[in-house]
Amino acid sequence: MTTISRIAARVATVCALCAAPLAFAGQLNLDNPDDAFTANRKIQCSTVDGEQVTYWWHGRAYSRRQGEKDKLLFNVEGMNTRQCTTISDPEKGEGFHLVSREILLYKDAKTGEVLSKWENPWTGEEVDVLHVANDPVNFTSYKVGRFGPAKFYGTENGDRWWMTSTIPLWYPNVLGGDFQKQIGGTYHATEMFNFMGDLESLLDTDTNTADVQVGWVRMSDWLPWMMMDGREGVIYMHTAGRKIDSWDQMGDTMKAEIETHYPTYASPPPADDDRKNETSWTYYKKVAEGTITPPERD
Repeated sequence: MTTISRIAARVATVCALCAAPLAFAGQLNLDNPDDAFTANRKIQCSTVDGEQVTYWWHGRAYSRRQGEKDKLLFNVEGMNTRQCTTISDPEKGEGFHLVSREILLYKDAKTGEVLSKWENPWTGEEVDVLHVANDPVNFTSYKVGRFGPAKFYGTENGDRWWMTSTIPLWYPNVLGGDFQKQIGGTYHATEMFNFMGDLESLLDTDTNTADVQVGWVRMSDWLPWMMMDGREGVIYMHTAGRKIDSWDQMGDTMKAEIETHYPTYASPPPADDDRKNETSWTYYKKVAEGTITPPERD
């Protein structure tokens, strides 16, 4: 699964500058690459090294197949907690390294309970549910990226701003074989993000982080634990959330899950974490191989 952190990394480098507000003392000037870089960091995390920032979101997951109505499969609830550290590069200049962990829960659409089993409506088979627990999800961003100095990708209107990012994904599936190009199996998905917030918290040089709301849509192949056996169709998720001001603002279900099953997710990874990123597909593979043991549920 591609995450909010990895997708938003592209916002910091692969972007085009929209109309910027007039700058004055105490405000960032989004026409200035250094200030645009700072604004991007405030959206992602905090300008203070090591300060924890958390995103939380929820929504629904549906099926899409030819010749039948879309089905509401289950609800979803996610979180990503992160921190940033200032880094530097002789050619790229100042940057930041973001480290994070994330969870995505699959929940019963009627009761809201976190699923341990799920009945496949097409096969009638009851399958074990494997929730997303990606650790880590990291990236780096610099003032000078592949396409030149940092820019702010977004639209400003009145006292608000927003930005949109659509990322088509097509790459070898870690669960596939050696001949994916010949017979299929390539991972196919699209991640669609909307970030938005108020200009005051984004541009004020006295604030460490911006007040941000997020919308996330994901359309992808069936989740591996659904045991769809090659059936035609896709799953899509439609969610919305925000960067929370405190841990208490997170939903009770997610807080209980972290306390009971995912205690390390109460804080981000260490700032110098250099592990390879985890996805929901690599996580599933490690669970299937026995190198990771998922939480036990009733």
